[in-house]
Amino acid sequence: MAQYDIVAYGATGYTGRLVAAHLLKTYGAAGDLAWAMAGRSRAKLEEVRGEIGAPDTLPVVVADAQDPASLAAMAKSAKAVITTVGPYQLYGDSLVAACAEAGCDYVDLTGESHWIAKMIAANEASAKISGARIVFSCGFDSIPFDLGVLFAEEEAKRRFGAAAPRVRARVRGMQGGLSGGTLASGMASMAAMQKDPSIGAQMADPFALTPGFAGPKQPDGETAYEDKAAGSWVAPWMMAAINSKAVHRSNMLLGFPWGRDLQYDEMLMVDGPPAEDGPPPGGFAFGQAPMPQPGEGPTKEERENGFYDILVMAEAGDGRTVRCSVKGDMDPGYGSTAKMLGESAVCLVRDVPRTRTPGGCWTTASAMGDALIARLQKNAGLTFAVEG
Repeated sequence: MAQYDIVAYGATGYTGRLVAAHLLKTYGAAGDLAWAMAGRSRAKLEEVRGEIGAPDTLPVVVADAQDPASLAAMAKSAKAVITTVGPYQLYGDSLVAACAEAGCDYVDLTGESHWIAKMIAANEASAKISGARIVFSCGFDSIPFDLGVLFAEEEAKRRFGAAAPRVRARVRGMQGGLSGGTLASGMASMAAMQKDPSIGAQMADPFALTPGFAGPKQPDGETAYEDKAAGSWVAPWMMAAINSKAVHRSNMLLGFPWGRDLQYDEMLMVDGPPAEDGPPPGGFAFGQAPMPQPGEGPTKEERENGFYDILVMAEAGDGRTVRCSVKGDMDPGYGSTAKMLGESAVCLVRDVPRTRTPGGCWTTASAMGDALIARLQKNAGLTFAVEG
């Protein structure tokens, strides 16, 4: 029997510390949720434990990405492992394998879709045998978009009697950048593409995570235009390629409730036509300001002043449209991501029996769906709403 409900691995890193702080604030250190902090250094874990205000009785677990035996022991000790130790393509293989073998649920915040494809191929079979639910991309990649589509499609079914074949996600507003870990992952992915050009094609393919299925040609998300449905000019959105793969995988794993011909795209709402030599007016020029290094991040005030607002429009075949929103109350890359990641693990442990979601490699919408939406609205500062 597992010693812990949840182990938060990477708790001495910037985002991992935020995950631990969220679990402590929301569930306490000695409540009915048995959880522990994990990382490479016991001394650093104990230091962080004190800094977040946890008592000395909160367990710490020593585990190292370079020591597969320690990862296997950690996986065997827990019902679920949260990992913030990335880039995952450099440090994540052994932990996924350990969890898949041990029957331990797994959640991460990766946006490294070519690595996800590799992990599915390598671990799906063993996870199905052991009962481990491996759930990738449980942060801003890709929860607001993946669950936003689920939420909008459910409303379309209620309103129109059928799922919508066309869904648009539009980033309407955001304060706070992406994380240093995201930058490091992006750089690792670029290096991987230079070594293996096939990775580039995989990353560009919206159906790269739906083995055996390729849907119709998807809308052009690379060209700015005036989107009359959104009521705004829109421009390319840097996370679209990642999130689109998650949405199409969710549709497949759920048995295509949104149709085999689903068309989905994500774009950024901007103030007008883009300039030829700069970012679109009103857009978010992530690259213009220095990004933090992995392990660094914004101040508490900056996190708390952050937010995001995503419009999700589900369009019926006859042109009728459901407009929904997904909003977060903190910066997307750190504060909100940490809460989403923590609640995803708790949702698997508490809300989703294996009779509903058996072992295998999942997305958030397919593994947890409405149960996770409810938990995120209760504990993570997200709001899912129908606007019209």
